[in-house]
Amino acid sequence: MPTYIPKADAVGRRWFVIDASGKVLGKVASTAASVLTGKRKPIYTPFLDTGDHVVVINADAVVLTGRKETDKVYHRHSGYLGGLKSRAAKDVRKERPARIVEDAIRGMLPKTKLGRAMFLKLKVYAGATHPHQAQKPQPLNP
Repeated sequence: MPTYIPKADAVGRRWFVIDASGKVLGKVASTAASVLTGKRKPIYTPFLDTGDHVVVINADAVVLTGRKETDKVYHRHSGYLGGLKSRAAKDVRKERPARIVEDAIRGMLPKTKLGRAMFLKLKVYAGATHPHQAQKPQPLNP
């Protein structure tokens, strides 16, 4: 009996919305990553993008446990010598609160072309509103 491999047009892409206010960052990120990869679907295939779209709202109200607000450090590198820039989580939250959630989810996706394609289906917004009402996203609880 041959193994079933879904075709690209047979994968139904649904939209989900996750409200991150008051939720722990890791729980939100792991839920979003599993939906983006398609691991919640019966047609999941590791080498195909079978995942759905995810919209995360209220990213500015996500909770970091313990002392991560002051001790967790985000690094960026320009590619030049001495180009490493580091910021604490509280500074990143002030400047761009959606980056905390984006980085957490990106770290849980595959580090390949497939993972980058999955990441494009993620939309993160700091506030409670988003422009994806036409897609009728369904609420998803982490």
